[in-house]
This record gives sequence, C-alpha cells and structure tokens, in this order.
Amino acid sequence: MFHERPPQQYQRLPGDRARRSVWASLLPQRRRTALRVGISATLLTADLLAILAVGYAMDAAYHAYIGDGVLIPLTHSMNLQTAGFLAVIVVVTNLVRGEYSIDRCLSQTPHLQRRAALWLMAWAVALLAGFATKTTQDFSRVASVAFFLSGLPVTILVRAAAVALVRRSSTSGSPSVSRVHLVGYEEDVTSFYANNDVDALGLRIVGTSYLRRFDPSSGAASAESLLAEDLDLAVSVVRFLRPDDVFVLVPWSEPADIERCIDAFLRVPAALHLRPGTMMDRFPDLQVARVGRLSGINIGRRPLSVGEILLKRAFDVTLAGLGLVLLAPLFVALAVLIKLDSPGPVFFRQRRYGFNQQAFGVYKFRSMKAAPDAPFRQASRNDDRITRIGALLRRTNLDELPQLLNVIRGDMSLVGPRPHALAHDRSFERRIALYARRHNVKPGITGWAQVNGFRGETLTDEAMEQRVQADLHYIDNWSLWLDITILFRTIASPRAYRNAF
Repeated sequence: MFHERPPQQYQRLPGDRARRSVWASLLPQRRRTALRVGISATLLTADLLAILAVGYAMDAAYHAYIGDGVLIPLTHSMNLQTAGFLAVIVVVTNLVRGEYSIDRCLSQTPHLQRRAALWLMAWAVALLAGFATKTTQDFSRVASVAFFLSGLPVTILVRAAAVALVRRSSTSGSPSVSRVHLVGYEEDVTSFYANNDVDALGLRIVGTSYLRRFDPSSGAASAESLLAEDLDLAVSVVRFLRPDDVFVLVPWSEPADIERCIDAFLRVPAALHLRPGTMMDRFPDLQVARVGRLSGINIGRRPLSVGEILLKRAFDVTLAGLGLVLLAPLFVALAVLIKLDSPGPVFFRQRRYGFNQQAFGVYKFRSMKAAPDAPFRQASRNDDRITRIGALLRRTNLDELPQLLNVIRGDMSLVGPRPHALAHDRSFERRIALYARRHNVKPGITGWAQVNGFRGETLTDEAMEQRVQADLHYIDNWSLWLDITILFRTIASPRAYRNAF
C-alpha cells in the first residue's frame, strides 16, 4: 500500500489523480541539485568574505591608529594575504567535512566547537608557514593579534546568521530539503507521525509505503510472500518518486523483516536509514563505534576526551593561579572583615563529592556563625546563622573564591556542576534520575545552572531537577568557549546572582 499523505488520511487517491499529485511534488533533479549547490556556495562565500574582510579591516585599523592616514591598497595589505591563506584552509577543511551541506545546517549539532578548533588549527599552520619561509617579520604583531582575536567571533556570527537564514527558508515544502520516503507497518508509521513534528524535522516526506501484517484469511501463501509482495511494490514506488532518503520504521524486535527491507532498498539509488527504537530515541547523537575489533552503537561517550581534559586543566590552572596572585589583597581584606565580624575561623571546609563521587574538602570563606558540631541544614532566605559580612559575601559570590585552591589541587574546575553537601547528594541521587551523572566531570566553582538562576535553596525535587538538567546540558555540550562564556556571565549577568542568600 502506498500513500502520499500522512497516515491519518487513509483514503486512497484515484490512479490518475495520484499520478498527477506525485508528479506535482517532484522537482526536476537538476533544479533541486542547483538549489543545494547554491546554498552550499552561499555558506562558503560567507566564510570566505568574512575572513578576508576582518583581515583587511584589522590591517586598516592598525594603520589608522599609528597615524598613517592612508588607505592601504588591497594588494599591499599583509593581513589580507594572511586572510587569504587562512580562508583557503578553513574553506577546504569545511568542504571535506561537509560543513556547507544543507543537512548539516538543519541539524541541531552546535558548530561553535568545530569552528573554534579549525580557526586555531588554521592559525597554527599559518604561523608554521611564516616561520618556514622567514616572513613573519613582515607582519604587524598588533594587527595580526587583532585579526586572530576578532576573526573567530565574526566568522561565528556570520555563520550563525547564514545558518539561521537557511533554516528559516527550509520548511518541509522547500525544494532544497531532503525528500524522504517512509516504509513500515501501519502502527509504526502512525507512531512516527504522532511523535514527530514533520515541519520541524527539516525534511519533506514525499511518500509512505505500508507493510501488511500476515492474516491467514487474506489469501496470502505465507508471511514471507506477503512481505515480498509489499516490498516489491514499495521499491517500485521509491524508483518512481526518487527520494533522497528511505527510512525503514520496522521495529528492532523484528530483525528478519528489517533484513529483508535492507536487501530490498539497497537496490534503489537512495540513502537507507533504520529508524531507532523507542529506547534509542532518548539519545539524539547515536553513532556506530568500534572498540578494538568490536562494533557497537555508542549512546554516550566519555564526558571529556583526553585532549579536552588536558585543555580544560591547563585553562583552569592558568586562570586559578593568576586569580590567586591578583586577588591576594582582596583575600587579606576579606579575612580581616570576617574575623572582626564574628568569632571563628576565616575559612569554612566541608566534605563534598567530586569527580567519580570521590569525596574532598571544599574551601569557602566562612559566611555563617561558627557551629562546628551543628547538623547540616541548607541555607535559606533570612537565615539567622548568616553573619553581616557573610550576607555580602554570599550575594556577591565572593565566599566561593577560596575554591581557587581546590582548582589548583585538582579537586575542582573553574566551571562545572556545583558540588552539593554529601547529605544532599545521597538524598537526591535516590529520587532524581541521572543525578549521579553530574559526578562524571569535576565539580566547578560556577556552572551553567548557576548562571541561569538555578541556585540557592532547593525545596522541591522539581527545583533540583531543573538544576540537574542544566548540569547535564553542560556535560553534553562542553567546549572551552562555553567555559569562558559561563565565567563571563558569572561576573556580569544578573541571573548569576539570583537566589543568592
């Protein structure tokens, strides 16, 4: 059975009308290809012009700053020559990786980390080339550094604008999006439409072929012959419609039927996909991975690779060490104020769970009245245990500064899920799914949850679930740029101080 429409409209179209409707939905292949090539060329040109424009602008700004007062000819701009070299590296690499395809634009995969890594790599190659040719002395260091620092954010903004334009124009009716044909049993196709907003998927469904369940009263000789008949018809329809992709929606619990679908549709010139089952729908970035000679479906990678761990650690140690040096006078001033305000130690140390649920002692400036033997109780609004200077420290997040020592020791990172008291961890781990996954990375002085206002007292499981979801988002989307963004927002964003008491 074949339908051009979603399964909730089960009526068949008369033969002539169906043929006219199908042909109306088909665009000549050359025109569709031209549209896709045009989109790719637009994205490529945007990258190329952005890099060249930033290179020349930084060179012109430098000469204006030093007082030349002369507009540099394009042929004499050294930064423009560097920009051309960088543009070639960036564009060729993106072409090889398929970054300019419309499917990559319509995916939800963030482009920031890939672009930052490529920009650093391109500059590393440019510096090596300059060193090898002994031409680095011909370039202005100020103009080059300005180009390096400004080029990445500008190209990211240009790329984001181009991708947003492509996504906005690529509706399900757009001729440039992938044309998809669905194949499956009626209940599976119905479930697909019920659980997916087709317009939001960035594709166009041009047809659906239904497979029939075997019924002894149907007159079919066997289930195998019935499936063979349906697949032959489905293959004929796919050859007629010429979709870009075929999705087989047969459930994984029926491997024999899946095998026969694979054998049937590998014979047609379209990409073939197996739709993940209900359990796999939880994981949007499934990949087939090999470990040694063993293959498997990877539903979750290590939170950070070895290279990412080293990069994050170097970033943490550098900034934490610099912070301890620069903030030493502030530490002394706060220590004096704490001692004058109330009796007790300057620092407060409490056991918290860190990476892989290894307990460690977290340091903070003492913000409450000293009571070493008192049972743990989470701070609340208007808590009478908070001292006068402690209230100021907590509102401004200054009480967290001693945790720079934890960062240097390796117990914590500058950015990560905030560590909770051991009693809280044990309690919420039993009640909130995936709570313990927060411990798959080092805890942080600040985090994605905090800069989004999820801090302070957690009176309900729902409040803690919001915080946990923010922490898991950080783990799944980590990048060095995200860490930098969070640190900046910790200082500058009003939301980072919400519920601070």
